[in-house]
Amino acid sequence: MKVIRAEALGLCFGVRDALEVARGVDDPAAVTIHGELVHNERVLHELEARGFHSTPERDRRAIPETAELLITAHGISDRERSRLEAAGKRLIDTTCPLVRRVHFAARSLASAGFHVLVIGRPGHVEVAGIVEDLDDHDVIASVDDVRTWPHARLGIVCQTTTPPRLVAEIHAAVRQRNPRAEIRFVDTVCQPTRDRQSAVERLCRQVELVVVVGGANSNNTRQLVELCRARGTPAVQVQSPRQLDPEWFRGLRTIGLTAGTSTLDETVEEVCAALCALPESAFDVPGPSGAATAAHGRCHS
Repeated sequence: MKVIRAEALGLCFGVRDALEVARGVDDPAAVTIHGELVHNERVLHELEARGFHSTPERDRRAIPETAELLITAHGISDRERSRLEAAGKRLIDTTCPLVRRVHFAARSLASAGFHVLVIGRPGHVEVAGIVEDLDDHDVIASVDDVRTWPHARLGIVCQTTTPPRLVAEIHAAVRQRNPRAEIRFVDTVCQPTRDRQSAVERLCRQVELVVVVGGANSNNTRQLVELCRARGTPAVQVQSPRQLDPEWFRGLRTIGLTAGTSTLDETVEEVCAALCALPESAFDVPGPSGAATAAHGRCHS
């Protein structure tokens, strides 16, 4: 079996920088992480083992007891930042600069009198941080959410990990449903997301199945899986090599490998090594008489 890696995969610079900051904290027991640093179970277990406290991702209203609070790469609203600082907390801020750009764009549109539409996943921590600073907004997850708004001016921004194809479809639908409105679109999909999505599209043309490595709660990992399937290529999502099932690969000759932006380099390497180490019998194809015939050469990437 041949394993082909996507040209761009795995950790983005924002997540890598956040991990570096967290790993550089001298006294983790004195710090509470405001939610999940990244949507990666392996990283979360590592941080817990080091002694970090954490607040639940879905309920971050309680003020933690520790004096220091680490803000995740997903960011928080200015209102939340003020609330925490007013409570006397010192913030260690690892917000991705590309997420900051979305916040700035959304606030600028609102200040200019635009009703802000955020293309993204409702309830996602990044989206929550964006909309908490807006007095009036709508979150648009799909074309089905687009309607005719009674506003003369509509401003559009995007969650950083939104698939560019989805953004284009929603943007077009907003214009079609609101022909009389002034529409200002600020494309805030981040470059790492674009690179990984484009790489997956190219990968799908070369392989029979794609293994996507990433956390169960990772939005951008889920998007990679959905993109593969939309392109007609089967895809499976795993968090570690232990989840690989040899039955998935029976009869296949070429497998693709990619990973979400919160997936550690070592996890990608472990999954790749496990794929290459699968026994040859896992890829046998039944011959005309029912006997198995080899369907692959030496696995490589």
